[in-house]
Amino acid sequence: MSTNQWFLLVGLLMLARGLAATSISRSPFTSAIVYLCVGIALGPSFLGIFRFDPGEQSGLLEMLTQSALLISLFSAGIKMPVPFKLARWDAPLRLAWISMALTVALVALFAYYVLHLPAGAAILLGGILAPTDPVLATDVQVRHAGDKDQLRFTLTCEAGMNDGSAFPFVLLGLGMLGVGGIGDGIRGDGAEHYLRWLLVDVLWATAGAVAVGALAGAGLAKLGWRLRMIKPRHEIMDDLVALGLIAVVYGFASMIKASGYLAVFFAAVALRQTELVLAGAPKDRYGLLEPDMAKSETAQHSEVPQVVSAESLVFKEHLERLSELTLVLLLGGMISLRDLPYETIGVAAFLFVIARPLAVYIGLMGSGVGKRMRALTGWFGVRGIGSLFYLVFAIEAGLPPNLARELTGIALGVIMLSILVHGFSVKPLIDTK
Repeated sequence: MSTNQWFLLVGLLMLARGLAATSISRSPFTSAIVYLCVGIALGPSFLGIFRFDPGEQSGLLEMLTQSALLISLFSAGIKMPVPFKLARWDAPLRLAWISMALTVALVALFAYYVLHLPAGAAILLGGILAPTDPVLATDVQVRHAGDKDQLRFTLTCEAGMNDGSAFPFVLLGLGMLGVGGIGDGIRGDGAEHYLRWLLVDVLWATAGAVAVGALAGAGLAKLGWRLRMIKPRHEIMDDLVALGLIAVVYGFASMIKASGYLAVFFAAVALRQTELVLAGAPKDRYGLLEPDMAKSETAQHSEVPQVVSAESLVFKEHLERLSELTLVLLLGGMISLRDLPYETIGVAAFLFVIARPLAVYIGLMGSGVGKRMRALTGWFGVRGIGSLFYLVFAIEAGLPPNLARELTGIALGVIMLSILVHGFSVKPLIDTK
């Protein structure tokens, strides 16, 4: 397709999505399903108007998916109820770490014993498919900063953290395959390499990310507040400040080998909490800070406008919608239904029906989460842009072509089925929750 044809196609989809917003919200399917179907219809499966090869275009695709993930993670963090309380964050923390690791292990076992993949490739596939997606799961995520729905909060918070918690397993799988020097070539019985992986890629990457994100988010909030209090009023370009925070936090965290994705998420959480505390936001009956600044006595008696996080959130949500449209459309152009490996259905069924629900059940044991909430959480594990990013990251790292083709076929098929299966079930199940 030519550049002009791409502009025409994307423009028409944006117009249709914008004009039919109410119709889509009332329909039994999500907007991602529409984009996927358009991409499949125009792609190699049917009309063949365009084709996007993740192997040949892995560099471009890595940049696009990475940008979409960072923006979505920041938006998710901004919408988190604050302050941080272990009692409220207990379930998503369990899901993002315990359930995530269990899902990787279960998928890896399935891939090793059923698909007969090498151990490193099996763990890599688990790391690719285990994390839930913060970009495509908008229908099951927190809708605004004051949304107190427990299921939405749990799923949003989990998606905000498990992209970072999945990354060490991707590195472990690549290291076991000896790909690109990742993980110091973890192979054989090299116990010191596994210890280094645990200390650096897991423990330090997590602790360092939380520290960097929290310090940067809180620091920016205090700096922005001071600048806004200057007389005459000092104007701040909230969108650019928020985008700058994303870039700086991700870049710095990655330089010190911490998880840039976790750092961005926690920077957004810290930014939001600190701004609300500085503004004197009241607390509700649950002890959560109210995001409505109009209720704040400080805000009522000052000329301070809305804070950075609130002003930039709308812009980030627009970028999320554009990212979803573009990447899901490209996903449809990557898929050839005739060439999908037959293992796809087995992997998807195992992941959706066994691995994810079982991992959630075990991870939430003793948490006090009810059976129905646990069942819904176990079902709504949407796979999407995060899985696509880890796939192309592995390809860019130097994954052998034969393994790259096999894992690409399986991963794309599972993402496609997740968009369809979870997309058609989300509204009926959420509405009857």
